[in-house]
Amino acid sequence: MTFRAGIIRMACATLIAAAGFGFLACSALAQDTPAQPAPVGSAPKLPLWEAGLFGFGYTQPAYPGAEDRASRALGLPYVIYRGRYLRAEQGSLGLRALKTPRIEADIGFAASLGSHSSGSAARQGMADLGTMIEFGPRLKISLGDVSSGRSDSRLQFPLRAVIDVSHGFISRGVAFEPQWVTDMRLSKHWFISTSLGAMFGDGKLCDTFYSVAPGEATPARPSYIAKSGLIALRAGMFASHPLTPDVRLFYILRFESLAGAVNRDSPLVRRNAGWSAGIGLSWELARSEQRSSE
Repeated sequence: MTFRAGIIRMACATLIAAAGFGFLACSALAQDTPAQPAPVGSAPKLPLWEAGLFGFGYTQPAYPGAEDRASRALGLPYVIYRGRYLRAEQGSLGLRALKTPRIEADIGFAASLGSHSSGSAARQGMADLGTMIEFGPRLKISLGDVSSGRSDSRLQFPLRAVIDVSHGFISRGVAFEPQWVTDMRLSKHWFISTSLGAMFGDGKLCDTFYSVAPGEATPARPSYIAKSGLIALRAGMFASHPLTPDVRLFYILRFESLAGAVNRDSPLVRRNAGWSAGIGLSWELARSEQRSSE
């Protein structure tokens, strides 16, 4: 590969990863902004589409159990679309295959930052961890009466393919992350979403994070063969509130624990718990007059 081709591929991977994080951050923002007064006892109707700009800073462990961190700051445009079947909001992207008052099936989306092994004591001399994009089918089951529009509690069951955009878009395995999610609309236009869940990975994904090949072993880092199963338990919170009618500030916080993780004994696990945090600003530039059907 020529130097120019390598630069182009790296730029494309960075852009895709940044767009992924932007989509995840901003897709959750517009769901809490009523586009018109709602009838008593019903949820507010939102615009069919919205577009704007966002700035976002985020830090997280390089991988679950890492002592090193990966951090990024970026800014990009965003678009949200709430069609009956085509959706781009609330962490979903693409076709919504099923929608009933209690059950919904769509395509879920997630992303995680990459890190260089040269800056990691645990992974020194090993391959870098690339920025990863995850996508795949997601089943959502609503819990309780959500007709008031003030809260929404649901179970989510996403099954996602993990793609490494930093290393030629190769597959890194499959992730399964069941969650219990509760969205709340509070006074003064605060929106808070909390989640409790667990992340599981197949053998390929766990191998990416935790295996140590014999050629990578050192006196302080023995060889290790990773197993498929539980990667981490997670609890998260997303919050946002308006600064102006078009500008919103948002926050992201997540804690994870490796209690019960199948690869807790890997020499690459240096922390039994970790945290991730982010803060950002979104500026809505345009919205449709037409409302979504929901």
